[in-house]
Amino acid sequence: MKKLLTCIMISVFGVGILNAQGADKTLIFGAKAGVNFADITGDEADSFDGRTSFHFGAVVEIPISEKFSFQPELLYSDQGSAYEDITSESVDGFTFTESAKGDIKLGYLNVPLMAKYYVAEGFSIEAGPQIGLLLSAKNDYSYTYTEMYTEGSFTDSESGEEDIKHSIKDIDFGVNFGVGYKLDNGLNFGARYNLGLTDANDDTEYLGNSSYKNSVIQVSVGYFFQ
Repeated sequence: MKKLLTCIMISVFGVGILNAQGADKTLIFGAKAGVNFADITGDEADSFDGRTSFHFGAVVEIPISEKFSFQPELLYSDQGSAYEDITSESVDGFTFTESAKGDIKLGYLNVPLMAKYYVAEGFSIEAGPQIGLLLSAKNDYSYTYTEMYTEGSFTDSESGEEDIKHSIKDIDFGVNFGVGYKLDNGLNFGARYNLGLTDANDDTEYLGNSSYKNSVIQVSVGYFFQ
């Protein structure tokens, strides 16, 4: 599957560039970076709070007509979510509390394939599919267990970082919607929402039977080398 994704990346960029050159179009290469407001959604995702992270990468804008462009991108995107789950129960004067919190850190190599329509000078709306390859997955966690009773209390805690890549699907599909604005000097700005379509849960023994999907708002600043 990873080899297939690599072939898709090469094919998309290669075919797009060849078609544009063959049609005597001007390719516009660029780079972009920005902020991710990432989250994980699902039927049992109440403990997830969202996570602020980043993305960066390369873009190629391929003009199709005066109003339309095709823009494939190759982006590294740091996603996931922070979480906090607290459980407390009291029975006959005895109270125990379990607290688990931390960050799920998911690193993807994403290939958005965006269709852009310029509704006014420099201002565009965009939409398109996205395919992503999972590069890393970490759970940076902190766990605390506390017992309280008449004679005193007991607390046990543990923290660390575990690799959970084996529990997350390698390939992630999504769809993007966004807007952009491009200045004549090549500087450009964009805002985009990525709606994850793939259930990322690849390990029901570890993650249960719940469905978890990526959800990311991206705000970007870029530059086209004209």
